[in-house]
Amino acid sequence: MNILFFLKPKSEVAYLYDDYSLRQALEKMEHYRYSAVPVINRNGNYIGTMTEGDLLWSIKELRLKDLYEAENIPLKSIRRRWYNEPVNIQCNIEDLIQTSLNQNFVPVIDDNQTFIGIVTRRQILKYFFRTYLETKEGG
Repeated sequence: MNILFFLKPKSEVAYLYDDYSLRQALEKMEHYRYSAVPVINRNGNYIGTMTEGDLLWSIKELRLKDLYEAENIPLKSIRRRWYNEPVNIQCNIEDLIQTSLNQNFVPVIDDNQTFIGIVTRRQILKYFFRTYLETKEGG
């Protein structure tokens, strides 16, 4: 099975650029209400994953008292405590499932390390649940 079946393309995914400020990251994550989002560079390469916790701990460590101070903190300088392991678009479904066991979404990259989208654990579970129900009803 091709993992493209599960892919949510980059155009439909909220992500952050690594040259954003801490404030921009906070505002984008608040807008989409996500607790973790992919981080890419301006070339489109996957860099890692930023979580609410990463931002919160950075604000605490930097002792920011005002949101405007966060405009001068580059996202690149924020220490990330979690890394969502990406998979290559050519990977097999077994590798995708194995990777999804430990993270809510799996970033998907091409052969040039370019971020092309994500596969959510929810999408995988929905597919297998549907397949299970069809099998159960059919036999």
